[in-house]
Amino acid sequence: MQPPTRLLAILAAFACLAAPAHADGPIRNPDNKNRNDAGEGTYPVPYKKPAVAEIAAALQRVRGYLDSQTPTRVVHKGSGAPITDFGTPVADAVVATADAGFSLQAYEMGVVHAGLLKAAAVTGDKSYTALTARHLQFFADKLPYFRAQEQRFHLERANSFARFIDPRSLDDAGSMCAAMMRARSKGVGPDLGAQIRVCGDWVAKRQFRLPDGTLARQRPQAVSLWADDMYMGIPALAELGRMTGERAYFDDAVRNVLQMSGYLFDPQKNLYTHGWNANNPDAPRFYWGRANGWAVLAMSDLLDVLPHDHPGYPQVMAQLKKSLRGIAERQSGAGLWHQMIDRDDSYLETSASAIFVYVIAHAVNEGWISPATWGSIAQAGWNALSARIDAQGRVEGTCVGTTFASDQVYYYHRPTSTAALHGYGPTLLAGAEMIRLLNNPAIDIQYRVRTYHYVPRDGGQTSYREHP
Repeated sequence: MQPPTRLLAILAAFACLAAPAHADGPIRNPDNKNRNDAGEGTYPVPYKKPAVAEIAAALQRVRGYLDSQTPTRVVHKGSGAPITDFGTPVADAVVATADAGFSLQAYEMGVVHAGLLKAAAVTGDKSYTALTARHLQFFADKLPYFRAQEQRFHLERANSFARFIDPRSLDDAGSMCAAMMRARSKGVGPDLGAQIRVCGDWVAKRQFRLPDGTLARQRPQAVSLWADDMYMGIPALAELGRMTGERAYFDDAVRNVLQMSGYLFDPQKNLYTHGWNANNPDAPRFYWGRANGWAVLAMSDLLDVLPHDHPGYPQVMAQLKKSLRGIAERQSGAGLWHQMIDRDDSYLETSASAIFVYVIAHAVNEGWISPATWGSIAQAGWNALSARIDAQGRVEGTCVGTTFASDQVYYYHRPTSTAALHGYGPTLLAGAEMIRLLNNPAIDIQYRVRTYHYVPRDGGQTSYREHP
């Protein structure tokens, strides 16, 4: 008896979700020059030491695509005709978008700018910061126009600059605020100090919080915590501390790492559940991959600027290390991580994987964790991730925007799209940090017994004398 057509379609769909991108068949390790080695395995994605030039080329493709998809023009909404008179605002003026529909002020774009700044710092290529400077100059030039438009027409969320003019959430304020402060510290683009004050004030003083000061939301339940908000709030607080020198911002950032971890971190799994709400504090836990990514990225960003003598420094470091251990142990055999990080039957997802590659490689480069084991994990992750960057620079396999939900079925079946901006910034970060790792003078990358060993140069002499 043949299976019904609908069942075959469902099975085919699940096969597509599980299949790694660009896997055209078994791949042998090109670093093993013995093509007849019976002890060499085959892999679903390249298993090799990445070449710096290859990574740089991939990052340039991503940068080029982002450049093409983020026009800085103001147009009439209906016709798309350019607006040239900025003396008197009109109601239908909007910021132009390209095919992907990327928003210049979305929180995901804040991560893109973090990746562009990192790529420029590592490679010395100013084309990365030129893109950031173009965006920020557009903000400086056109913010007065859109503010005048709002005063005259009261468009509220329909205003293209609504996130800057009237922030209403951490998503509106935190990530872009941190990006603007980082760019300012590097001398990239105009000084957006006035806008930094607006979004920084939202994060520090106006965002809804629990009585203990933990950053929270009023959806989908009236009192809810999201692991995403570790990234949406903590790096901005950290950058405010760095920029102003006021220790209270660092105190707030540390407090939120520790308190959000208290609500959301599972010490048995060493993973973060996506959310918690006061109406149902004992609800089942759902370990969404990108939520874990936001958590570790927030801690990494905080540790980058937190004074080492701050009493919370060792506590944040310890929490990051526990989280990375739980994450690393769940890397798939294809090198990526799953959409539901603890569920191997959920699809392999790009944005979370890219964040994990970045944070692990960054932690190695900063000396927070040993290169032994961790370096190879980052390398395998990058190899798999790089296979999801297409010839145009589009990043494939990224889960679209996802709310804090109450069932696994929702998470399992979130679509993926190259128009999901969430994958681009993390990919830039991951590639740049991998270049830094491959060039790290403190590490010797040895290829022995058909695999890779990231050996600290001060860790003693290795010996393979006993090996045939």
